[in-house]
Amino acid sequence: MGSIWTRSLAWSPTIAMSWLWGLGFFYAMHVTLAHGWLGFLSFASVNVAGLFLFGYALGAPGVDPLARLNEVGARFTSLFILSQILAVALTLYGLAVYAFMPLGLPAGPAIAATAVVALIGCALGQGASLPQLTQLHRLTMIVGVGAALAAIPTLRATGGAPAPLIALDERFYGMVVPSLVGFLLGPWTDIQQWRRAAAIRAAGLSPRIAYGGGAALFFGLLCLNAALAGLAGTGFGAAAMDGVVGHQGAVAQALARPGAGLAAGAFLLWAALAAVSTLDSAYDAIKWRLAATTARSASPLLALIPNGLIASPLWIFAAAAATAAGLAAAGLSQLYLMAPYATLLVGATLGLIAAVHGLGAAYDGLLNYLLGWTALLLFLIGYMAPNGALEMAATLVAMIGAWPAAALFFGWTKPAAEAGEAKSADAPAPAPQPAPTRAMPQVGESYVYTGFDDRWFVLHLQPTYDDTNSVGNVYFANYIRWVGKARELFFNHCMPDFDLKTTPFYILTHSLKHDFRREAKEFESITVKIRISQYNRKFVELEHEIYSDSQGLLGRGAQSLMFADSKTYALVDFPRPVIEGFMPYLPKAPPASLYAPEAPESSSAAAK
Repeated sequence: MGSIWTRSLAWSPTIAMSWLWGLGFFYAMHVTLAHGWLGFLSFASVNVAGLFLFGYALGAPGVDPLARLNEVGARFTSLFILSQILAVALTLYGLAVYAFMPLGLPAGPAIAATAVVALIGCALGQGASLPQLTQLHRLTMIVGVGAALAAIPTLRATGGAPAPLIALDERFYGMVVPSLVGFLLGPWTDIQQWRRAAAIRAAGLSPRIAYGGGAALFFGLLCLNAALAGLAGTGFGAAAMDGVVGHQGAVAQALARPGAGLAAGAFLLWAALAAVSTLDSAYDAIKWRLAATTARSASPLLALIPNGLIASPLWIFAAAAATAAGLAAAGLSQLYLMAPYATLLVGATLGLIAAVHGLGAAYDGLLNYLLGWTALLLFLIGYMAPNGALEMAATLVAMIGAWPAAALFFGWTKPAAEAGEAKSADAPAPAPQPAPTRAMPQVGESYVYTGFDDRWFVLHLQPTYDDTNSVGNVYFANYIRWVGKARELFFNHCMPDFDLKTTPFYILTHSLKHDFRREAKEFESITVKIRISQYNRKFVELEHEIYSDSQGLLGRGAQSLMFADSKTYALVDFPRPVIEGFMPYLPKAPPASLYAPEAPESSSAAAK
């Protein structure tokens, strides 16, 4: 079995390979040739530190990464999706523009070859489990590094000018703050890393040890690619549409000469294996997270879309491919895909980190994205000018939205609950409110339906002798019967065309509870109120209250409903007719805490 150290370190190769992306793979080459070895070390050290600190934070004693993600993840779904689209786009773009095309492939074949690599990654992500991918990444790292080393003798023979030790300019200084922020925060937005941290913790191992080893291996991979670029020399590069010369394709350009076929093939193998090891991992992690997100989704509109389609990573990969193709068609460099990590996503990422540490109430998503777009535009203006001060200021603008969380973290402000408690400590207690009064039913009628009071469906009734027991008070089971009648009338109002003989689905009662407060007697005027309190794709919760005109609240409770196919009794998502009927009475902001309880695929629960 091995010790915790050895078993934790066994995760290091997959952590390193999954974090390489097209950014780490090709940008390490560019920064080495454009800004020298000191520029590379500044880039690599921050990138490695960000990866390690992510694992260190989630590896703290008592921290369950999966539980933390489930608690706060729904609020940051857009952040994870945008981050994965950009990361996949970076990889596809880099492989096509900085590997295949510099080696002489025209645009069409280069795109087709990139698509083949992407499809292989998707197939592995769809068919292999995370443990299998972990084992595969150990192999691909060994083979890929061996292929990269095999290209070194040919690169030595190119005779290019060596990479400088220091070549710092306006753009480098302008990138200091964006790089520091972007690379330190980046792993928090990568769902692959959450997937690994959760799996490592679930296996009883140490994320800190695993990510310490992963960060060290990742640094080695960056150094390997920087060394390849250094051997190629500074004589290779290409100007993008904005006029900035990029060196991301320098190694491929150096190998695109007669007689370098084997070395070129070896380098392409290394680039393809590195890309597959991020794409398959991304596919697996996206599928894992989207499946959990849709299962907990409180949006009834998602029930109109097949669950498999929503949870499929293919639409994210398609969006990434379109993004990469658009960037390539515009003749821009990969930096335009990197910039959002230091601007657009900064505020949301800081909000995620704050939420993980219990400060999420201070997060304003819309504000942070508005500031992020502003920062992105400012950064691009500064980058093209170039104006280093504007580039740095752009990232600081993106961080403004995190000020409330920072103030809470450092104790400069108090949480809203504590502030409210302090404010109301000396306030007088509110006067007791009288029990609500209800109109008496008409003589001779035992039930009177009176419609809706806001979202509450209201039913008036008057118990008679046959509703009581031998003691004289209303028999306890009749309260549940009245709730059931109110529910049926509510359904009939919402779905007047529902027919049990033709319906393709049943509405089943999953659970019911009722808390008794007071007893009612015959001829008291009773009011039963029922409304929808929570819902998600699989379940709807109705809450009810029962009042007496003379005694006030008699009791309250809740019931959970689910939906089943009328022929197979397999559980189904929120049916369209129910959504359409319930829509006017759904809560405006349903809580995210209604998680679908485990239930069998078919049920013998009580049918409507």
